[in-house]
Amino acid sequence: MRRRAVVAGYIRFVPEANSTSPVPAPAGATHPLAIGPVGAPEATVDGFVAQYLRNLNFDRGVTLSASTANDRFYALAYTVRDYLVARWLEGVRRYRASDRKAVCYLSAEYLLGRQLDNNLLASGLSDIAAEALAQCGVDIEELRAQEVEPGLGNGGLGRLAACFIDSLATMSVPNVGYGIRYEYGIFRQTFEDGRQVEQPDSWLELGSPWEFPHPEAAQTISFGGSTEKYDDGGVTRSRWVPAWSVQAVPYNYMVPGYQNGRVNTLRLWSSRANHAFDLSVFNAGDYVEAVRAQTFAENISKVLYPEDSTAQGKELRLQQQYFFVAASIRDFIDVVLPEDFDLTRLPERAIFQLNDTHPVIGVPELMRILVDEKKMEWDAAWAVTQQCFAYTCHTLLPEALEVWPIDLLGRLLPRHLEIIYRINEEFLLAVRERFGDDEARIRDMSIISPDGAVRMAFLATVAGSKVNGVAELHSQLLREKVLPAFDEFFPGKFTNVTNGVTPRRFVRLANPELSALITEAIGDGWLTDLERLRELEPFADDADFRTAFGEMKAANKRRLAATLQARDGLTIADDHMLDVMVKRLHEYKRQMLKLLHIVTAYDRIVSGEVEASSVPGRTFVFGAKAAPGYDMAKRIIHLINAVGSVVNDDPRVEGRLKVLFPPNYNVTLAERIIPAADLSEQISLAGKEASGTGNMKFALNGALTVGTDDGANVEIRELVGDDNFFLFGMSEPEVEALWARGYTPAEFAEKDAGLGRALDLIGSGAFSGGDASVFAPIVSNLMNDDRFMVLADYTSYIAAQDRVDDAYTDTAAWQRSAVLNVARSGFFSSDRSMRDYIDRIWHTEPLG
Repeated sequence: MRRRAVVAGYIRFVPEANSTSPVPAPAGATHPLAIGPVGAPEATVDGFVAQYLRNLNFDRGVTLSASTANDRFYALAYTVRDYLVARWLEGVRRYRASDRKAVCYLSAEYLLGRQLDNNLLASGLSDIAAEALAQCGVDIEELRAQEVEPGLGNGGLGRLAACFIDSLATMSVPNVGYGIRYEYGIFRQTFEDGRQVEQPDSWLELGSPWEFPHPEAAQTISFGGSTEKYDDGGVTRSRWVPAWSVQAVPYNYMVPGYQNGRVNTLRLWSSRANHAFDLSVFNAGDYVEAVRAQTFAENISKVLYPEDSTAQGKELRLQQQYFFVAASIRDFIDVVLPEDFDLTRLPERAIFQLNDTHPVIGVPELMRILVDEKKMEWDAAWAVTQQCFAYTCHTLLPEALEVWPIDLLGRLLPRHLEIIYRINEEFLLAVRERFGDDEARIRDMSIISPDGAVRMAFLATVAGSKVNGVAELHSQLLREKVLPAFDEFFPGKFTNVTNGVTPRRFVRLANPELSALITEAIGDGWLTDLERLRELEPFADDADFRTAFGEMKAANKRRLAATLQARDGLTIADDHMLDVMVKRLHEYKRQMLKLLHIVTAYDRIVSGEVEASSVPGRTFVFGAKAAPGYDMAKRIIHLINAVGSVVNDDPRVEGRLKVLFPPNYNVTLAERIIPAADLSEQISLAGKEASGTGNMKFALNGALTVGTDDGANVEIRELVGDDNFFLFGMSEPEVEALWARGYTPAEFAEKDAGLGRALDLIGSGAFSGGDASVFAPIVSNLMNDDRFMVLADYTSYIAAQDRVDDAYTDTAAWQRSAVLNVARSGFFSSDRSMRDYIDRIWHTEPLG
């Protein structure tokens, strides 16, 4: 029976006597906003139980016996949070008392994944929490399943940002990650008749236990209006007279380092109207108009990457970018720095890392603050700005290098457009001084394009202290093919930092069996020194270790099978090779090449070209979302599902081939798929993929790669060795040479009979109930356009897949290669990436 106790004037419900003793008051507690020592709960099972039940009582307002699964999950999250808060606030205090430079990471995405297990691991509470909950009769697995993955990112860009802030915290480097608190994320993917359907991603429907809202610290972000000149003591200055504004409300998330006591901050901004509700209009009966301002303002942070094929969508996307960057820069200057800080010294305290072109509007925003508000002279402000920004370019695709029409920028951010014009004017004067009146060069290097748009990558390059690519090949092509004139003009500005992934999430949490196997072999310490995986190399020739490794992989397949059965009703054969391609659906990723291989394998069996019994069993797993407005990508998703439906239902290939496409691929599902994979598909056209980080995760978890020499594949192959990598396809110079000669896709279909048959099958309606029109646009696109040369690389790709089949039949040799992939992939830790950024770009130090 519950007992009541009156504590400080309110009623407190004490847990049942048989669950635990009454919860004591917090030891050493201080005001939660104080910057100073805060008492954390005792890091024991009893201390965890007491804090857990306290949170269940006081934060959820229920007793254990009356709680729902959601109540119990929230109480657990709050409890873990309680253990981190003291470290977090102490870190804030120590940073403010120091003079260290902070990394301000500006990113439109953070694909965090679920936070519970990551925070338990980082705080060293995993075992304590499990035992404490068991004593309370609570199933921790049930609570894990209750957590909803934050809808704050879409693909590799956002996951990279999450890995980087994890590493910075683990390395004790002061860091604030800045982004947007999207209410709905990108979308939740479902399939109807094999076609992608986008549903709202309502990840905040039940709130988030990990965030700390601070509406009292909201920033005012302005838009529109005009500019005007005025006299300031004999100096003519400009000022912006905005037409409207919104509030940017910060939500803080803790980013704990791995068992080092360091907790950094991820600060996300949510938009809110200045005047959300007009009571007089409401009382007059116009209920829609009464909340119009609120609806308009909240649209800014409503959805990750709004559909931008319309003028309204483009404007909303620019609003999003300026909204979070302006709030972030203002936050660092006005809140983080001391009140009387000399902003000429800003480069000593902050580096704003631009994660792709989305945050580049921050360059004119900082100039506006320094020149217009702080009354700094232009040259001094520009000198500060050029030291405060660095730019990471993530793409070689021209369409992905953002440009903004001048009329849109002028309407939405008129003062910023003026500043951009002046930056460009002075830059082009410098170009003329160096190279003379070479108008072709001037036109090619101008931040303002000939058709009247602002080229944001050019602006970032001119303003940034450094520009980096994200793999050796990508950085080389960035210098030589994408921005060669800028590399010539700014010698030494371009550098490379190859991407990496956090081993804490993608090995330790995602693959506990492999983690245990590694630790048993080489001891502790490798999670923060991943190059130590090299010590595993001798074990590749140890039969017992290889057997244990194979058992680990089989256990992961069983775990994935259970997940897919419960999640989607899908099944996996125990003895199949798991061939995986999970990444954003885009033509340059070349999911179509993978699909042509599947159709070819299917055709070989049903045509009698090969005996089914001679084909090693293989399950193909796809995971991908297509942008809502990307018609061809959505057609390819439909085709993958259509081919899967036919292949999976055909008894002639039963037990040999299977195609699975679980919808709504995310980090949570990745943590099941990646450890189970045998083969990793990294098949972009050479010279098109910036890096890839999925390829790193697969290699670290013992999957072999079939791939082109593109992005980080080049470095993976060099490290793991040619014998442990299935290389195919043209090199980047060969791709360029073929384009120069003139690429005719149909010629390749004519030369390779297998390719011709695969295209004919798709085009004939064999996978669309006999309706040839359904997938005709895909075949036509491949035969007449094929800008990513799927058909040109097909023959080489099929040959590589035949080598895969042969290799997989030799279990011992395959396992040896898999172990060597793990042992030689330690370079791809995001900790190493952060050290490279620190040494080559940021020049900051850990906070001791």
